[in-house]
Amino acid sequence: MEQEIFEIIAHAGDSRGYTFEALREARKNNFKEAEGLLVKAKEELTLAHNTQTKLIQAEINGEDIKISLLMVHAQDQLMDAISENTLVEEMIEMYRIIHSK
Repeated sequence: MEQEIFEIIAHAGDSRGYTFEALREARKNNFKEAEGLLVKAKEELTLAHNTQTKLIQAEINGEDIKISLLMVHAQDQLMDAISENTLVEEMIEMYRIIHSK
């Protein structure tokens, strides 16, 4: 199970990196690059979410899933990545408006 936990952490972290890189590109008026980075961020989020779903399904199917501080950290990282991605998408749209004027 630790392997899956580390997968969640790694993919969530990669997603966050791509998300904020996209924001920096949007600030520089490089929206094509920003959009590509957001695609990569969402791909990483999907990988993390799929791993999380696999653990949830295992628990539903009766497997003993231990809740550890590491598991809590993984969930926290994933939730942060999802929230930040959503917020940054909105911020990029604001940059589009700013740069269009």
